[in-house]
Amino acid sequence: MADQEPSKDNFLYPRSKYWGEFSPQNLAFNANLQEFAQRISVVCNLETGGKLSADEAYREIKALWKELKESKKYLLDTPPPTLDDETTPGDD
Repeated sequence: MADQEPSKDNFLYPRSKYWGEFSPQNLAFNANLQEFAQRISVVCNLETGGKLSADEAYREIKALWKELKESKKYLLDTPPPTLDDETTPGDD
């Protein structure tokens, strides 16, 4: 079978390649941002379909936003760790 069907997860939760300036922090934040967008979409659809009240949807979106803000603070607003000369292994 040369043409494999995409997995259900890839179909339901597609991920895009990251084309921005590469750093591990930027890549991790991009993954968190894509997950945030997917989860917001699900919450909106549940509210539209009557499965969640507007208040429940608001609370869920607010919680997801707080998670994303914390991710940004940890990944993008904090300078990356540096190796000090004193802490380099083998330099005793």
